[in-house]
Amino acid sequence: MAEQISNQIKTTRVSNAVAAGTSDIDSSSVDMRGYEGVRFTVLFGTITAAAVTSIKAARSTDDSAFNDLLGTAITVADDDDNKAFVLDVWRPGERYVRCTVDRATQNAVVDGIIAEQYGPRVLAPTNDATTVGGQEVHASPGEGTA
Repeated sequence: MAEQISNQIKTTRVSNAVAAGTSDIDSSSVDMRGYEGVRFTVLFGTITAAAVTSIKAARSTDDSAFNDLLGTAITVADDDDNKAFVLDVWRPGERYVRCTVDRATQNAVVDGIIAEQYGPRVLAPTNDATTVGGQEVHASPGEGTA
């Protein structure tokens, strides 16, 4: 029997919105102890023409020195305004993982970055209470007032 996805993932907001700029943005890291994978969703706002923007993942054993993960870079075109980009890392090989947004040459607005850790070794994970304000899970709800 399939189980609702909310019972199988831990959601954390790992970066707040960042105004237009050209400096790189490193998200907060997630601790992968007890999880098989993590999916980062990067939300973009306005991207100025000729901007050179990309996202990538990096890992660390000590949550201090991070090394890029091979092949994880995704190019963001300068006309990808208001789009979401998803970067999924299965079994990153080290305990800590983070997402980086490389911004260069022209402004790119980042509306935030969400991390969803999945493949928990123990069900059900709880969301990060400091960055997630609430969650409801419903199975076959009837009609009526929401």
